[in-house]
Amino acid sequence: MNVNEYYTAPCITCGGCRNTTDKKLSVYDWLSNLPETVKETDLVEVQFKNTRKGFYQNVNNLDLSKGDMVAVEASPGHDIGEVTLVGKLVTLQMKKYNIDLNKYEIKKIYRKVRDSDMERYHKAKAKEQDTMIKSRQIAENMNIDMKIGDVEYQGDGNKAIFYYIADGRVDFRQLIKVFAETFRVRIEMKQIGARQEAGRIGGIGPCGRELCCASWIVNFKSVSTSTARSQDLSLNPQKLAGQCGKLKCCLNFELESYLDAQKKLPSREIELKTTTNTYYHFKTDIFKGLITYSTDKNTPTDLVTIDAERAKAVIQMNKKGNKPEVLQEQPKSKGKKVGYENAVGQDSVSRFDGRKTSRSSQRRRGRSRRNRNKNKPRNKSNKSRRNERK
Repeated sequence: MNVNEYYTAPCITCGGCRNTTDKKLSVYDWLSNLPETVKETDLVEVQFKNTRKGFYQNVNNLDLSKGDMVAVEASPGHDIGEVTLVGKLVTLQMKKYNIDLNKYEIKKIYRKVRDSDMERYHKAKAKEQDTMIKSRQIAENMNIDMKIGDVEYQGDGNKAIFYYIADGRVDFRQLIKVFAETFRVRIEMKQIGARQEAGRIGGIGPCGRELCCASWIVNFKSVSTSTARSQDLSLNPQKLAGQCGKLKCCLNFELESYLDAQKKLPSREIELKTTTNTYYHFKTDIFKGLITYSTDKNTPTDLVTIDAERAKAVIQMNKKGNKPEVLQEQPKSKGKKVGYENAVGQDSVSRFDGRKTSRSSQRRRGRSRRNRNKNKPRNKSNKSRRNERK
């Protein structure tokens, strides 16, 4: 591969990132360069709109690779999807999602898509937006407490999946009948949560980046208020809630680091006693290992900040029945602080910033010195001094 081919090559992970949202579930095939005997299997992973995926069997032994559009078995008719994974990694993915091959109904891959398949596919996809808007109006007119977040048509246009959000159980039997009469397709209803809806819609988070649920998060873990408490965050729902209205998923990212750092700190329930006062925990800087104590339980009074080692030492003294005079020790005198030394040399970076004198000014200065020397009386020579003595 030459230089030009290298810089124009598509992304290794997804074969060309045409749509970031559709590619967020992409898996890097690290077995792609191995011999066929190692990665031989007839199972294929196929991805449809947004996050919907399925595992299919290549019964016709088609030469499939990542990125191929295929027609797969559906009920009824067929669906159109994109091949996202082939080979041995498909079985590992099924194991990751706890899919039992004995119980999972593996459908077939019919063929690679034809031009006629793609025409029907694009016609079906073009109706999704109008169908979603009209279905919302129908649900509102029927006073059904639900929100339809998205609509997905099957590749052949014979079935439509309605993704909806609801706080509780919804009786939509009558709604399905109205949808079937209105849109003349087979109807399937799927309930999703607020986090899944945010991932399907997408957006920009307060950090300035794309939402994690829309870019890479696949499995959503529960987030509780104890997660915020463990990180000493104020329980302000406006700051802790994401665009979905739930607690931000990123609260879980650094939780383990905070829990590990807190293991090195003393308990917050322990009181520190000195000969003059009793100190109560006020706040903690977890990563710096600094603890602030107050002489009052409820209000910040006479605050003293000490490190974790000093707090542990005072706790041990209190257990033995001893009380220090002061909570904070006097800092020991330290030696001369060594500043930064330039490893390259001791030259100043600003040594060339001084005012530069031009050659013409140097010449003028030289002439003025010579003129001053001419006007000065010259010293007498040694010969003239000897004649004066005589």
